[in-house]
Amino acid sequence: MAVNQEYQHRLGTKTLKLVRKDGTPISSKEVTISQTNHKFLFGCGAFDSVPLANNELQGEELEAMKVRFDKWLALFNAGTLPFYWGRFEQEKGKPQTKELMNAAKWLKEHNVTLKGHPLCWHTVTAPWLLDMSNEEILKTQLDRIQRDVTDFKGLIDMWDVINEVVIMPIFDKYDNGITRICKELGRIKTVREMFTQAKKANPGATLLINDFYTSIAYEILIEGCLEAGIPIDVIGIQSHQHQGYWGLEKTEQVLERFSRFGLPIHFTENTLISGKLMPPEIEDLNDFQVKEWTTTPEGEERQAREVLQFYKTLFAHPLVEAITTWSIVDGKWLNAPAGFLRADNSSKPAYDELLKLVKNEWWTTERLATDASGNVTLKGFLGDYELICDDAKAKFILDKSGSAETIVL
Repeated sequence: MAVNQEYQHRLGTKTLKLVRKDGTPISSKEVTISQTNHKFLFGCGAFDSVPLANNELQGEELEAMKVRFDKWLALFNAGTLPFYWGRFEQEKGKPQTKELMNAAKWLKEHNVTLKGHPLCWHTVTAPWLLDMSNEEILKTQLDRIQRDVTDFKGLIDMWDVINEVVIMPIFDKYDNGITRICKELGRIKTVREMFTQAKKANPGATLLINDFYTSIAYEILIEGCLEAGIPIDVIGIQSHQHQGYWGLEKTEQVLERFSRFGLPIHFTENTLISGKLMPPEIEDLNDFQVKEWTTTPEGEERQAREVLQFYKTLFAHPLVEAITTWSIVDGKWLNAPAGFLRADNSSKPAYDELLKLVKNEWWTTERLATDASGNVTLKGFLGDYELICDDAKAKFILDKSGSAETIVL
């Protein structure tokens, strides 16, 4: 297979030995080997799975959501589920565990790797925390992490543990319990409390710190956390590009700066606009409130070009392990035309082109033949595979180990 040199780190090689049940080799036999999933996480917000999995939709609304998720599942293999505390547990002691559990199980049945977002954030946090002392707020927050990470263990083993810590203690748009405790404890101690509790609840979980700040302030925070021994597994970088595409130079600069920590990097929340861009003078994207924000043919062509370059740049970097677009469909956060589908679920050029990239150019399907000893060697993109020989099938994983494997057919 011919693959660009810049993607060689995404490939693995594996020798399979095919034998019959009596141990004799299956020699000189044609086999078809097809990739069934990527190791790399091509993700998307999966918030709409909650009403779908909980049978909250009917009629045309239900049919439209089924169409949307058919396209979602054709492209993505990872999903982010919403655990915003102020919505997940509007009334203290009554979390929406059942509803999120149903969504997680439905997605898991469709071979989707899941992440919960977020466990601790000063925005959309529980308003009833304001009735507590700082000591009580901290205990309640830690109890929340213990409960939710434990409840979803085995279904959700990846979490945005804490979100947007850079501005957390100085956030002044409205009073909230999380800013109160972060102001008292400081950023690093707050992060340590949350990560320690999450790791205790699920020692095998992948734990992220996540922020939209790509400035030196986020680097300093990460450096301080790592020096303090905080068990951060992944650096999460938000890339909401409502005011215009970062471009190749900025993207590569961000990658270079955050690569110095040697940790995996996830681009956790990505948006690229297919309509008129948000004015550049807006400092907080949430301040741009419009009733309608339309996609345009010119914007869609621009979005497709930018999406492809952005994904290719990130996929070429060895530390990047995931890219998550924030919504597959237009009109979600801030009503932005940032989806890969229009509001009617029709595909934009960005969807069509990215699907070709992920499931064609970055996808391995080979027809090979075993040698006299029953061996066949595959080189392909890392991930899950299925082998077919006559009427027999077998599954295997292609990873970087290079280890041989015997398959009995």
